[in-house]
Parts: sequence; structure tokens; C-alpha cells
Amino acid sequence: MIRTFAKFGLLFTLAIAGLAPAGAQTFTGVFTQHNDIGRTGQNLGETILTPQNVNPTTFGKVFSYSVDGQIYAQPLYVPNVSIPGQGAHNVVYVVTQNDSVYAFDASYLSPKALWQVSFVNPTTGITPITCTSSHTPNAYCSVYPFAGILSTPVIDPISSTMYLVARTEQKGQFFQTLHALDITTGAEKFGGPVNITASVPGTGQNSKNGVITFPTNVAIQRAGLLLANGEVYIAWAGVYHGWIMAYNAATLQQTAVFNTTPNSIGGGVWASGNALAADASGNIYAAVADGMFDINTGGIDYGDTLVQFNASLGVVDTFTPLDQNCRAHNDMDLGSGGPMLLPTQPGNVPNELLISGKGGPPCDLDPAASPIYVLNVNNLGGYNATQDQDVEEVTGAQGGYWSSPAYWQGPSSAYVYYAGTTADAGRGDFLKMYSVTDGLLSAAPVATSSNNYPVGATPSISANGTTNGVLWAIERPSALGIAPGTAPAILYAYNATNVTTPIYSSASAVSEGVLRDRGGCGNKMAVPTIANGLVYVGTENELDVFGLLGSTAAPGVYLGNPCVAFATAVLGTPASQVFAVTNSGSATLTISNISVTGTNPADFVEINNCTASLAPGKKCSIKVTFTPSILGPESAFVLITDNAVGSPHNIFLVGSGEN
Repeated sequence: MIRTFAKFGLLFTLAIAGLAPAGAQTFTGVFTQHNDIGRTGQNLGETILTPQNVNPTTFGKVFSYSVDGQIYAQPLYVPNVSIPGQGAHNVVYVVTQNDSVYAFDASYLSPKALWQVSFVNPTTGITPITCTSSHTPNAYCSVYPFAGILSTPVIDPISSTMYLVARTEQKGQFFQTLHALDITTGAEKFGGPVNITASVPGTGQNSKNGVITFPTNVAIQRAGLLLANGEVYIAWAGVYHGWIMAYNAATLQQTAVFNTTPNSIGGGVWASGNALAADASGNIYAAVADGMFDINTGGIDYGDTLVQFNASLGVVDTFTPLDQNCRAHNDMDLGSGGPMLLPTQPGNVPNELLISGKGGPPCDLDPAASPIYVLNVNNLGGYNATQDQDVEEVTGAQGGYWSSPAYWQGPSSAYVYYAGTTADAGRGDFLKMYSVTDGLLSAAPVATSSNNYPVGATPSISANGTTNGVLWAIERPSALGIAPGTAPAILYAYNATNVTTPIYSSASAVSEGVLRDRGGCGNKMAVPTIANGLVYVGTENELDVFGLLGSTAAPGVYLGNPCVAFATAVLGTPASQVFAVTNSGSATLTISNISVTGTNPADFVEINNCTASLAPGKKCSIKVTFTPSILGPESAFVLITDNAVGSPHNIFLVGSGEN
């Protein structure tokens, strides 16, 4: 049931605290992936949500915003933004795979976007890159069907600028573009946008005459952007090499380029969407995936290595696991998870970093699990073929991590939270909590969740300093290989001092015979954002927002299938699916219009019996018929305009045509 919610109007002073190193921030907004550039996932200024009021009785889904494409990036939040002609708003920003950027009122004081910009124009042939358009098999199918804006942007609150990378195709040409947008209007700044190009000397894969050129069609920009040292740092993975580039934040001029494997192949920087990290000295940290490794013998290829850079992307220090060769040959890269910098610790090593990647046999045999490496930031340890020169190694998830950890200093102890997966990458693993004492993790988890995460999760923390800690995580029920997933995302909350049993799950509250808080379909590697008493969850078809529930009677919309994937069909062959719309609220639901919109609306035809008003608990049905007219993926949305909070509601439709 979608109900009215308590409205909170805290006034924040805009500052750069969210961009400060781990442990130094107080809450003034969420400007960057995982809340701070240490990537700890903490909001330490949350005074509304507590372990006591986050429960199915008083907490739930309060509204949603429909969007035009999948949201993979973490939502960002800026308080007290002056929107021309619309006054001051707390604003939540989301980006989509359809190359759109939305600015929404964070508390639903305005039911429509405050502004929206799009970087595509289908009438002139400008579209997001599709799964099949790069002419490289499976290059983009992991984010099927479109690859537009995949990574989490970064916001500079001082200059009111959002930086992001969009990917587009125009008549067979592929572009990756850096944008700097005014967060009050969406207008381009600093002479942008800038098309991203680069080349480096090298003899590796895809080189020509001793030069490797940045491939705009197949370089995947998944890692979140980093703003530090007056630069915007951007990282890529792909079928050839990993790349990291720096652009001056004020001029958008490229200032540095680093290729991870210039004389070989591989070495992507993707980190399951986690952004590059940075410390108080301005050093940058990136985890490199599978690839050739030869820096120990004087080479320049950095496969399976944690790299510390200076501000100009010069290599300062490295750490490479002793089993790197095994990892490289068995797809067990270190770079599937992102690095997290710990706040200054007591003990012998005050400055530490955590990193863990994929794991399991044949590389990890005793025990058969991925190690969590605790590294000394001031001496990462390099490469040692007989003994890793780290501070500590702790046994992690059996299959390792397609996710990153979170950190919190509670009232009596500090904790690190990890949610990984199993070696078969199908059964999932449990959320595990490790205590931290004098910079060392407990050898085993001090608490383990009763529910597991099929593909892992990157958790976030909300707390009022060292009290009232709540740990939040999003479950994607569909396996990693299912693209797109068709199961709703599930938001979980735990008391951060003991994660054994969830205190809330969006899959547990029932109203009028259906799940009250069911939201949009879950995307891989989604990270929740918590701000000012609300929790924001990006999904395939909408931005879901959770908070404290009110008592006012209101209609609700429950969709039997929030996402519909049709089986691949021969061109011209129709296929149909029927799904229900239920009034999950406590007042009459009135549906005023149902239509099909999106990229390929003509190939998806709907009929419905939803013309009458629906009493609480009553339902109607919508039938959609998909008839492919083109080869490859197609998508559209069923838009449902009604009198419930969050209108219009939508259903994401995906199909594909073949000969």
C-alpha cells in the first residue's frame, strides 16, 4: 500500500563533506557513490530513521517516480537546491540507461521531475548503445538492452555541478561523452560536453603501429566517477583493456590517461559499480581485474592489482595477490569488488584499505573462499610470490564479491559489512558483519544474516553518529546472467549492531492480500541512498522511495508484473502476456489512462479492462502483445495514470526479434 508519509524539512548548509575522506564527514547530502570518497557507505547525520521505527508497521514504500530506463547508478541527494521558477527543493538525482538525467523533489512535494535532460534523439538517429550494436558479441548484454548512463555521477556542491559519462550511438558511430550539468537546471557547463578520446603507447590487444586507442564502442564505464584534486577521474573496463582518465573539473580538459595493460589484454576497472577511492592526501585507488601482470619484472601490465596513484595518475604503490597467475587464468579477478578506505584506526597501522574480489577453487583451496585483504595504505605490499605482504587476510565469501563493503563505528565497536556470493554464483551468500579492533578484522563474522543475497549486495549505513545505526541492502532476486531481471528488488534493513535478523523487508509487509511495499525490478549492483528520513532505491523502471508511513487513507498500485520479458521471437510473430493491477491501498483507485511509450512503442500493443474505479483489494488486467519488427532488443513502458501517489506508474517491457 502506498500511503502518505511524514514530511520532514531539515535545512542543510551545502558543503563538501560528502566528498571528504572516510570518517571525516557529517551529513550534508549524498554527492558521490557510497557517500564519501573513502567509499564507506555512511550517512552519519540521519536523525529520523532508527532501529526502533524502521519496521513493517511504521515504515514502508511511500512513493515512486517513473523513469524512461533502467537505473544502475546510485541516486544522489542535494538539499536546499534553488530551482529557477520553482523555489528551493531537496533534490534526488537519478540517471538512466536511456541517457536521461532526472532531478526529482526528494519528498514528493512536486509529483513531476523538476527538470529532465536527455542526450538521445531517436528522430535524428542518436540512441543509447544497444546490446548488439557494438558488433562485439555480448559487449553490452550484461546491461541489456541498452547502455546509456551506467555509472554513478559525482556532484560538486560548491559549484553546483554534476559530472557524468553518457554513451550514445549515431548512425554506426559510438560516443562516450563527459557532461558537466548545472544541478539547478540541467544546463551544460564549462564548455561541455566533451567527447572522450585517448591513446597510449602499447603493443597489446587492438594496438596499431605501437599505439592503443580508446575504443568508444566497447569500453564499459561502470565504476562510479571520483571528484578529487580538482579533477574528475573516470574508469573503464572492456574487452581489450582497462582505462583511467582525469579531466580538469573546471575546464573539462583531459589531464592524464592510464592504461592498465598496454602490452597485453584485460585489466578492466569496473568494481561492480563502486567508484575509485581517494585518501586525504589526494592519492587515488583502483582495483584492476584479470589481465597480464608483469610489473614485478619491470613490465607495465597491472592485472589483478590494487594500484595507488598520485593526482596525475602516476603509480605510487601496488598490491598484487600471490595467486595472481591463477586468478588471471580462471576469471577470479581482484577487481570485481571495489576498495574501501577505513577511517583512521588505533593500533600499529592507522591508515588501511580493504579489498576483495572473486574467489573459490582452484585458486582458493584452504579455505575455499575469497580472502578479504587488509592493506597498509602507507605500504601496500607489492607482490611476493610466497607470502602476501598485507596487514591481515580474513576468509570471506566462498565465491567472492561482485560488491563492496560498508563501515560503521557503533557505540561499542567498529564494524565492516560484506555480502558476497557462492562459488557456483547461483545460491548466493549471507550478509556478514566483522568487528574491527585496532585496525584488525575479526577472524570470523560476529553476526550473519538469516537471509542470503543471490548475487551479493553493497550495503549502506544510516546513523546518528555512533548511535541508531541501520544497515540497508538491496537484493536482486534474479541471477547475474539474467538480463534484464524480472523480479522486484527487495530492500532490507538491519540493526547495524546485529545483522542476524532483518528489522524490515519490502517483501514482508502485506496489505489487501498483496505485498504492500513491492517496487520496481531489481538491477544488479544497486546501492541504496539514505537521506533525511527517506531511502531511495533505483530499479529497472522507477525510483522507489521508502520512509515513515502516515495514517491518511489513500489508494495504492500493486503490479503483478512490474517488468515483463518476452521470449525472443521470429520477426512478425506475436506473443502476449497478461498481468494484473491491484488497488493495494485503503481508498478508491481511479485509473484515467493507460498507454504504451518508450523506445519501441509500436511493437507493444496493450488492451485492458481498467476503465472502472477499483475499490481496495480489487484488480483489473492489462494484456500486452509484442510483435517484433526489427532484429535485436526492443523495449517500451506501459504507463498507468491514476490518482495514487507516484502516478504515472509503469511496467517495463522488453522483447527481441530474430530471423
